[in-house]
Amino acid sequence: MMKKIIALDIDGTLTNSKKEVTQPTLDKIIEIQEKGHVVAIASGRPLPGIRKIADTLKLDKYEGYVLAFNGGRIVDYKTGEVVYQACVDNDIARRIYDYCVKKKIGMVTYEGDTVITGTPIDEYMSLEARLNFMEIHQVDNFKEYIDFPLNKCLLTAESTVAEQVEQELNALYGDKVTVFRSEPFFVEIMPKNVHKATSLEKLLKYLDMDVKDLIACGDGFNDLTMIDYAGVGVAMGNAQQIVKDHADYITLTNDEDGLVPVIEKFILNL
Repeated sequence: MMKKIIALDIDGTLTNSKKEVTQPTLDKIIEIQEKGHVVAIASGRPLPGIRKIADTLKLDKYEGYVLAFNGGRIVDYKTGEVVYQACVDNDIARRIYDYCVKKKIGMVTYEGDTVITGTPIDEYMSLEARLNFMEIHQVDNFKEYIDFPLNKCLLTAESTVAEQVEQELNALYGDKVTVFRSEPFFVEIMPKNVHKATSLEKLLKYLDMDVKDLIACGDGFNDLTMIDYAGVGVAMGNAQQIVKDHADYITLTNDEDGLVPVIEKFILNL
């Protein structure tokens, strides 16, 4: 058997529009894991926001992997071992925090199962915590508190302000960190040159596997790097047009079990 690895985005790819993994999709994913193939979830979410899906796919049983924070951390889901992580420089994060206080916008980072902030809790932080099944903890001295590895920081602001923040922080720190908006009201601060493709490259090396055996499936802009990188890059039928333009194969939508024909064509029927 030729061992394959399939990397799956969550929203719009692995889950349907009701945020569910359908039974036909789950059955195929379990089937390939039982045959010895590797499944990796690649998401911009922190680990607590991925756990429910990872448990559904039984990644703990079949030694699957989770690429959290858009590739900023790789976890062996069976053992909990952190295989790889990239971090935002803590001093840069402290400077960005000062900027946020001055601009009166929000800033959070992540510690274990908790969202940490030093700025007033706003509706966007609450949304981020709720989506990822996390608590929010407001600390008195954020700059002193963040003495642990930072995989990602997230800034929150009204969309017009967030657009300006993205531009200003790119001008100030764009040579040291990656700054981008993942939602109109979210500005993400990531380690420089860390994305789903760089993370998958690290995972393939760790597993001693070849990129030609990687199938990467996604629908959004942050999936582009892994779709370009993979041996087979797959765009969902509901993907943004630019993602379809970069893909080797376009499948059905996430509401039509689009992963099922991908698994059959590129893994089971070889």
